[in-house]
Order: sequence, then C-alpha cells, then structure tokens
Amino acid sequence: MEDLLNEWLWRDEYWLPPGIHWQDIEMKEDEGHYPVPRDLIYTLPLAFAFIAFRYVFERIIAVPLSKCLGVKDRIRIRPASIPKLETFYKQNNRQPTQSEVVNLGKQCGLSQRKIQTWFRHRRNQDRPSNTKKFCEASWRFVFYFIAFTAGLASLINAPWSWDLRECWRGYPKQPVSEAHYWYYIMEMGFYVSLLLCVSVDVKRKDFKEQVIHHIATIFLIGFSYCANFVRVGTLVMLLHDSSDVLLESAKMLHYGGWTKICDSLFVVFALVFLWTRLVVFPGRVLHTTLVLSLEFFEPFCGYYFFNALLLVLQALHIFWAYLILRMIYKFMFMGKVERDERSDEESEVD
Repeated sequence: MEDLLNEWLWRDEYWLPPGIHWQDIEMKEDEGHYPVPRDLIYTLPLAFAFIAFRYVFERIIAVPLSKCLGVKDRIRIRPASIPKLETFYKQNNRQPTQSEVVNLGKQCGLSQRKIQTWFRHRRNQDRPSNTKKFCEASWRFVFYFIAFTAGLASLINAPWSWDLRECWRGYPKQPVSEAHYWYYIMEMGFYVSLLLCVSVDVKRKDFKEQVIHHIATIFLIGFSYCANFVRVGTLVMLLHDSSDVLLESAKMLHYGGWTKICDSLFVVFALVFLWTRLVVFPGRVLHTTLVLSLEFFEPFCGYYFFNALLLVLQALHIFWAYLILRMIYKFMFMGKVERDERSDEESEVD
C-alpha cells in the first residue's frame, strides 16, 4: 500500500517539469543540498515547540510588558446566575432570536429587555481581554521581526532578489543553502502552530479568511519546498513578513492606548501592505511564476498548483486591502483609527 501511494503521489509529472526525473536531482556531495519532502517532517515537532515557547513567552515577557505599556482590561459586568439562560447560552445560541427571547422571558419571569441585557453581558464575559490580545500580537511581532530580519539578511545578496529570472535558471537543479532551508522550516512550523491554535486565539470577523490563509500558506510553503520553488518562495515569505511586523506592532500600541504613535504606524503599515501585496506581489512575484518561468520549462501540474495557491493568497490580499482602505477612510474623515476593522468586539455597558 505504501509503495502504491508513493508511486502515485511522487510521480515525476506532478512535481517536475517534462523530461526531468527525481533521479536527475538526487543529492551529490559536490552539489550541495537539494530539497527533499522528508525535510518537512521537522516542522510538526517545531510547531509544538513554538506553542510551548509562546506559552512561556506570553506569561514571562508579554504580560509584564503589557503592564509597562499601560494595557488596561475593561471592567465587565458579570451577569446574574440564571441556570436556564446559562444552559441556553452554552447549548443553543449565544445570540437568541426575538421569538427565543420571548420564550426565555416567560420561562424565567423576566422582561425581554433584561433577557437581551443578560445575553449581552454574558457574551462580553467570553470576549478576550486587551491583555490577551496584546500577548498574541507581541508573540507574532517577535516572530515576524526575527523572520523578516533573518530573511532579509539571507536574501540581500541572493541573485534572484534582483533578477527574477534567476529564480528559474537551472531549475529544478538548484541547491538550497542552509540559511534558506531553516527560513523555510521555521516559517512553515510557525504557521502550523498558528493553525493548531486557531481555536483559542482571538477570533475576528475574518476568522474564516485567516484559516484559509494559514492552510494555503502551509500548502504553499510545503509544496514549493518539495517542488524546489524555494527561490521564489523565499521572496513571497519576505514580502509578507515586511508588513506583518508593522501590523502587530501597531496592534500592541493600540492596546496600550498609544493612539498617536499607533495611528502613524498604521499609516506606514497601510502603505507597505498596499504596495507589497497589491503592486509588488502581483506585478513581480505572480508575473515571474506565471510568465517568466515558462521561459525555462513547459507547464506541468506543479506549475498550475503553485500558481493557484498564489492566486488564493492574492484574493485574500484584496479582501484585507478593502478592510484597510475602510480604516484609512475613517482615519481621514474621523481623525483616528478607532479599532481594528476586523474586530468583532461588541460595545459594552458601563
């Protein structure tokens, strides 16, 4: 069964250009290291290591840092203990319809207004505190900052950073340096850890889009490594990390109440995001994967699959750009960025 699976899964035409076979890119001592699928097995234990390290980081570093920056949690009204409403909240619906409110009012002997108020207070009890959101943002900031810095240092002198045709020259016989190998493994391990923690992280309006993004990113990193699209893959990761650093740092300042610095940093983030995701990514990265690559090989299954994943990312870029432009509109006409446009936080009663 395993031999049959391997024979079907690792067929040459799925992963390699026509006329190229796996035997042609086997490692030789004088040629360096070629990507092999078994390298990615290390990403799973690395993901669990990231989760454990995050747990320690948030409690030892992020929480004290949040206090130093003035992060304050809102005082929330604790709803009265009403077993019937609590049972309905947990087993049926967190936001009851009007007919359900009427029925619950009859069962508990309360007015509709009191029922609605109870559910609003109960929902607010489950919403994440500013400290929790700060800890999450600070953890991502630390990773993205280190990843971007290390990625930039490893790519600044890489020939394909300046001439995109170098991404494909000699493909697929392109050895991978140790720095780019670890860049890939660390990025994939991090996104696997984000996907594993998605159920406990702060949920926002774009929760489904975030899950799609994490899954597409993991498939993109994993497939591009196996098919040795590593050179263009490193450029994709560097572009994404560049704006993510600014986003997470702006969130940290927002939760701490540093409004003016946060607003200024958000403007910088918006400019970097719109430039890298809506101009550089489609104009340079997608152009080289869709067009320039065909100067060096004929289309094959891996070519179509890789570009399909990149197009999924581009669709998400457009969606998030729409949210960012809405925030810019509020910034220009209201004077400040009031909150994360993706937030689903409900207004609370003082």
